[in-house]
Amino acid sequence: MAAKRDSKAKKVTGGCLCGAVRYESTDAPAGAAYCHCRMCQRQVGGPAGIFVSFPLDKFRVTRGRLKRYQSSPIAKRGFCARCGTPISCESIEHATTIAITIGSLDNPAIVKPSSHWGVESQLDWFEAGKGLPRNKTPEDPRVSKVAAKIRRGELLPARNV
Repeated sequence: MAAKRDSKAKKVTGGCLCGAVRYESTDAPAGAAYCHCRMCQRQVGGPAGIFVSFPLDKFRVTRGRLKRYQSSPIAKRGFCARCGTPISCESIEHATTIAITIGSLDNPAIVKPSSHWGVESQLDWFEAGKGLPRNKTPEDPRVSKVAAKIRRGELLPARNV
C-alpha cells in the first residue's frame, strides 16, 4: 500500500460515530487499500473494507479505548464498544502498522486507495478503484478454518482482547 507521503503532513485525526473513541497519528498515512476479503466485508458490513495504514509508533488513541476482537490467529479488529463503529485491523505478529477504516478519519479525502486486496471475494457488482493493482490474499493456513466458518456463516468464538 504505497502512498505519496508529505514530510510536512499535519496530525491526522479521526474517531467513531458517537465520539467516545478518538485517535490521532503524527505521521502521514503509509498507504490505503480496498480489502474485499470476507472478514473485512463482515467487519465493516459492506462490500469491502477500505483501510488506511499508519506507523503504529506514530498512532495513539486520544479518547476512550478500542475494544478488540481477535478475528483469527493472526489479526485483531478494533471497534467502539459504545456505538459499534469499526475502526482498526491489526496484525498480531507484524505490529509495525495499524490499518484504520478510512471512513473513521475526520478527513477521509486526505488519502486515496492505491490497490485492491482479497479480490477472490470481490462482489461482481461492486466497482471501485478501477485500474488499481489487484491482489489475491494468500490464505495463511492458521486462518483457513476461521475463513471457512465465516463463508458458511457459522458462529465464531468470543475472543475479545
